[in-house]
Amino acid sequence: MHMAPSSANLATLVLDFDSTFTKVEALDVLAEQLFSSDPARLTDLNAIKELTELAMSGEIGFGEALQKRIQILKPSREDIAGLAETLKQQVSDSIGRNLKVFQEHPGKIRIISGGFHEFIEPVVADYGIKAEHVLANRLIFDDNGIATGVEQDNPLSKDGGKIIALQSWAVSGQVVMIGDGWTDFEVFKGGGADRFYAFVENISREKVVAATTGNEATQVAASFDEVLHNEGYEGRYSFPRSRMKMLMLENVHPVAIAHFREEGYDVSTLKGALDEDALIEAIQGVHVLGIRSKTNVTAKVLDAADKLMAIGAFCIGTNQIDLKAASAKGVAVFNAPYSNTRSVVEMVMGLTVVLTRNIYNKSIQMHTGKWDKSATGAHEVRNKTIGIIGYGAIGSQLSVLAEAFGMRVIYYDVAEKLTMGNAKRYRSLDALLAEADVVSLHVDGRAENKNIFGRAQFAKMKDGALFINLSRGHVVDIEALAEAIRSKKIYGAGVDVFPEEPRTNDDPFDSPLMGLDNVILSPHIGGSTEEAQEAIGEFASERLLNFISRGDTTFSVNMPNVQLSEVEGRHRFLHIHKNVPGVMASINQIMAKYNLNILAQHLKTNEQLGYVIVDVDRGYSKEALDELRAVNGTLKFRSLV
Repeated sequence: MHMAPSSANLATLVLDFDSTFTKVEALDVLAEQLFSSDPARLTDLNAIKELTELAMSGEIGFGEALQKRIQILKPSREDIAGLAETLKQQVSDSIGRNLKVFQEHPGKIRIISGGFHEFIEPVVADYGIKAEHVLANRLIFDDNGIATGVEQDNPLSKDGGKIIALQSWAVSGQVVMIGDGWTDFEVFKGGGADRFYAFVENISREKVVAATTGNEATQVAASFDEVLHNEGYEGRYSFPRSRMKMLMLENVHPVAIAHFREEGYDVSTLKGALDEDALIEAIQGVHVLGIRSKTNVTAKVLDAADKLMAIGAFCIGTNQIDLKAASAKGVAVFNAPYSNTRSVVEMVMGLTVVLTRNIYNKSIQMHTGKWDKSATGAHEVRNKTIGIIGYGAIGSQLSVLAEAFGMRVIYYDVAEKLTMGNAKRYRSLDALLAEADVVSLHVDGRAENKNIFGRAQFAKMKDGALFINLSRGHVVDIEALAEAIRSKKIYGAGVDVFPEEPRTNDDPFDSPLMGLDNVILSPHIGGSTEEAQEAIGEFASERLLNFISRGDTTFSVNMPNVQLSEVEGRHRFLHIHKNVPGVMASINQIMAKYNLNILAQHLKTNEQLGYVIVDVDRGYSKEALDELRAVNGTLKFRSLV
């Protein structure tokens, strides 16, 4: 059975209304409603919004702004009633999902606002907040029911009025102020509250957020959940999002950064890759790391990562990450295995056409002033045979596109794959090499694939064939490829990846392939289209957010895959452990010991890890969490709302 914490031992929570209890500024909404049918008043609407922002940021006096806004608006009683109904649909998400907390602690959560009783009371009444627990201004109406001003004897109509008004409650015990505006911070600054939370779920005001730094009694809250946790109302031991740090390297797409920041996480970005020592320094205190292909996350880096929970590879491969070491630390790894597939495939087909037609050499000659209009050495790709080595997501899609070009498709893969269209699987690599006019590599970058394509393989290729590699640089012996091209065994090549690549765009590039005839070199851009990078940013960030916010490990490359729903009306414990006997029994014993009501439970394992997810009813002690963390074999443990 769920037992709510005793109200007597809890601080009184005092919430601002506009942009805190609700997602919006009420008078701005009212202005939009009043002026929606009268475009001529657009200037008035803009003036209202400007006055609101100036007041909330502390740039002008609140009382002055309030009086001016009402004089511009002139709302009727009916307008105010309509506004209240609208605001009921605009309650902040984290307020709405904690309705039960308001009901369990009557009188402990109150409202103080520079807004008006006339529209605030009907909205907060749905949450059990009584009229006597609302401090707000009151409107003055004329005989026609039109608001003409604000009652001036109310301290809330004047600057600094919240502190004075708050004293009328004579609250016993500690008081906590939660709000988005400067006047809310002034309550704490002026001694009216013991603690202050800058509420940024709906809007983040730079001046208010900045004021919270350097003081233990003030902090940023990305949601009301965080306040409830910290103040002991429930779930107090769940880690606040605003304190969770994310580090994104190598120009991770802005769409991913935006998603993380929208969810309230602290995100830092760096343009280039980092070497091992620099990454070890940068990763201190980081909970989520985002990289692309050039940053190597070694066992040494993982050992030094004191807070790391997850790594997002914003690319296809994860060979730059020591997955075994990540698993040993309970760090989940995600990638984007399909998002840039189309971009890579289109580039392969483009290279195939350009090399088959000898267009690259013709272009070089044109740039030197030579006109060579000749069909010699130029061919159609139709009826040619393309040999695809590696028939995964990219290889299979290349199969479809190449067939659409009229090419015959053959492929080789060490695993059984679903064949697309009229492609034919060859169980012998040598047989494929002997028949293919074009050989395209699409293998992964595991260490054992180093130099799998060398002199022996080039020797077995058809004379005058083309060679394309957009997979991994270290899988091809570059010196052997250069020799095959110089000897004319290979007619031409398209190479996008190299054993050694510059870490940044400012570093030099060198390769034995430079200057060779009919060889197109590109700087690892097979998946570098705007469409692909945005898709990767969307996919990988969604995977990371699902893991951080609800423990979902779908598509993780090293964790047992568990698809989980949102956490609603319950708390969730996530327990990652070594796959050893007895862990589940220990967890259940602790649950029983502390009388925790289990609403749902999952266990999934792989060879190295076990992953337990337990949803429990609200209300639990820190001691229970401490014991869960101490279970033999535990790698990572955290709780979520």
